[in-house]
Amino acid sequence: MISDAVKKLLLKNEDTFLIPDEKVAHVMNTNPLNHALLVLTKVGYTRIPVLNIEGKIVGLIGLADIVPTMFDLADIQPDNIAELLVEDVMVKEVKTVCQPYDIEYILHLLVDDPFLPVVDSHNKFTGIVTRKEILKAVNQMAHTIENDYQIMPLAAIKVASQ
Repeated sequence: MISDAVKKLLLKNEDTFLIPDEKVAHVMNTNPLNHALLVLTKVGYTRIPVLNIEGKIVGLIGLADIVPTMFDLADIQPDNIAELLVEDVMVKEVKTVCQPYDIEYILHLLVDDPFLPVVDSHNKFTGIVTRKEILKAVNQMAHTIENDYQIMPLAAIKVASQ
């Protein structure tokens, strides 16, 4: 469990956590798979959100999901992806977060994932929280913690109270 003081310090930067949906590359679940490959190649990300027509998050897609479909036992077959849709190969199990943020949950999930999709109460995609933004908050906390708290070794506190 994260201490209340650490939560408070991390959440000082909460307004910078969200990268809004209009700034996040994404594809639709009904897009051709070759479109997703093009988007991923152009933006340089390894994985992006997949949305449905209602703007709800329905999956994630990355190069690692697409590239295996381009191979058969003997050769590379890039035409294999022409007949597939994003929803045919996307990862459908997606962990999401919503505001207000549960910073402990976010920290736990960002150990393994570079970003987390953020949704509203109707599961509509509103943006992402990235590991980078959280690490910026941790970095700021590490550099400014003594502005808000007096830090001393536990042994010094015990000696002072005797």
